[in-house]
Amino acid sequence: MSITPAIWATPQTYLHHEQPDHPMFFFIPENLKKSADLFLQNYPGLVSYAVKANDAPEVIENLVAVGVGAFDVASVAEMARVRGVFKGAVLHYNNPVRSPAEIRAAMDFGVVSYSVDSVSELEKIAAIVPANGVEITARLALPVAGAKYDFGDKFGAGPERVVELLQRISALGFNPSITFHPGTQCADPQAWVSYISVCADVAVRAGVRLARLNTGGGYAAHRGQTAPDLVPIFTAIETAVQSAFGKAAPKLVCEPGRALVADAFVLATRVKAVRDDGSVFLNDGIYGGFGESPSMGTVDRVRVMGDNGAIKTDGLQPRKAFGPTCDSLDTLPAPVMLPDDLSEGDYVLFSGMGAYAHATVTRFNGYGVTDMVTVQQG
Repeated sequence: MSITPAIWATPQTYLHHEQPDHPMFFFIPENLKKSADLFLQNYPGLVSYAVKANDAPEVIENLVAVGVGAFDVASVAEMARVRGVFKGAVLHYNNPVRSPAEIRAAMDFGVVSYSVDSVSELEKIAAIVPANGVEITARLALPVAGAKYDFGDKFGAGPERVVELLQRISALGFNPSITFHPGTQCADPQAWVSYISVCADVAVRAGVRLARLNTGGGYAAHRGQTAPDLVPIFTAIETAVQSAFGKAAPKLVCEPGRALVADAFVLATRVKAVRDDGSVFLNDGIYGGFGESPSMGTVDRVRVMGDNGAIKTDGLQPRKAFGPTCDSLDTLPAPVMLPDDLSEGDYVLFSGMGAYAHATVTRFNGYGVTDMVTVQQG
């Protein structure tokens, strides 16, 4: 009689034993712990997880277990999700646009920090939220290069408006702070240095001493063959803050999402068909776990497992890959490196898929990843 393990050793072990015909996520808590430890031990301030990257209860539970107690929640649903797992969580509501009903809900959930990028949004909060100890951060946006894509087209205000916002925040009795986001998958420390310099100048011009400085998310996740080194970014942040602010240096906060959770998940797909031209149909695509691919590209960390459980490595070549839906848009944006002897029924495993892949899955055409299995190693 066989006994099914509570936690499988690896994705390959599970796939070889169970032979699922649907796509699956594999959660690796040990990888999540490593990513969290990197931030907790090296970032010179508070680490607040951006829940939108992956709101799975297992992720929140494991982050709490290793010492993450603050969470950047971008919706009322995320507030409820975090509170349902950890009632003592510190909640930062840094989506800068909210309805009055959402603000009242945030109060009920005990949100302690809000961000704004316009006077109208600030006044909306001030009309509902008492100022007692509440932080409001003005969101700064600058034309800084170095990221995969820029948040500045949708969120943030220029330096002149942030000066105005800080003065109004202070006048209303809230704790004034600044936040910024250098852009997704940013690997250049100079992006943070540039922002920090402007933040210090803006605070002086506003005549306000900042309670805190939120250096945002944007920290690059491990999507390619080489893992990014984030420690030089943390060091650059600390040095830049001391240089720019001196004795008036504010406390620091960061809100990583992608860099914390990406490496904690593997997405396993199965080959449905190999066409005569070598192109491949997988059982998951852009309406499933690859929803970010059109804007971010497909991760390069790919391996293929045959039906005997062995990893295929010979004769890698770029192949066009299609998703399973009856829709021509369901195509991965770039060829995937796959072996010559790729066969129908093989499993194609994509590592580094913990950020946004799980959170944005649809059920279009009846497809999409719904199952998740915990494993010891990825």
